Amino acid sequence: MPAGVRVVVNARAGSSRADVVRAVVRELETVAPVDLQATTGVADLREALLGAGERRIVLLGGDGSVHTALRELRRAGAARAVGPIGLVPLGTGNDLARSLHLPLDPVAAARVAVRGRPRDVELAVDDSGGVVVNTAHVGIGAAATASAARFKRRMGPLAYPVGAVLAGARPDAGFALRVVVDGRVVADGTPVLMAGIGLGGTIAGGVPFVPDADPHDGVLDVVVSTSTGPVARVGFAVGLRQGLHTARQDVRTDSGRVVEITAERGRAFRVNADGEVSEPVRRVRWTAEPAAWQALCP
Repeated sequence: MPAGVRVVVNARAGSSRADVVRAVVRELETVAPVDLQATTGVADLREALLGAGERRIVLLGGDGSVHTALRELRRAGAARAVGPIGLVPLGTGNDLARSLHLPLDPVAAARVAVRGRPRDVELAVDDSGGVVVNTAHVGIGAAATASAARFKRRMGPLAYPVGAVLAGARPDAGFALRVVVDGRVVADGTPVLMAGIGLGGTIAGGVPFVPDADPHDGVLDVVVSTSTGPVARVGFAVGLRQGLHTARQDVRTDSGRVVEITAERGRAFRVNADGEVSEPVRRVRWTAEPAAWQALCP
């Protein structure tokens, strides 16, 4: 059992989560003294993580929170040095928690955070030092998320379906992309509806985008869909919901240590990395870092 626990939570999570945070802290206090750190920005987060000392770090939040924490720890060269990290899912989708088979109930996850077994977990790192902890994708999904941002304040959870409709309604839904995995060309300027990597398997709260992904195997699983026609887009969407899309003839899968996606011509693309959407870019390259950190798992 840990000598102490440092609980790190985003102070902007809001009062609606206050009762949940208190319940998690009470559960952790049955095992060890708890130090609660409510952070308000990246500088606060970095200080809370790097100042934990011998205490076990328990992160409360969703994929975005874990993404930011691992990015900062890796930049400091401390992603493994801080020891095994406990995760308590408080986000909307919690896809990394699903990939690690963590309970989605916060109190049950808190028990795993102090009683679970450490397991090595990979990261994907891009050329700018950005990280991916669960999934990253380009194409219609990232375009839909970017479109949804315009409506999120007014429409809340309905914003993403609206953004998806707007992105999918474009006649030029495909992106001319070159996708290369460990030197193998998976797409060579072909119009691509959606392409991405998975360390974990799901996106958007359980949609099995990369069904075979394993966050412990040290490789990046790749899915490339060329389902750009109107009927094909519908078929891909239905299959994606059921995890059957990878059986389609217009979907290719691969896996490897280095994945590069380049805009061959036409418009640039956005990257959705763990729910965070980039500005338009023309190239992204990820490299797998096996056993980059440790998580407490059931």
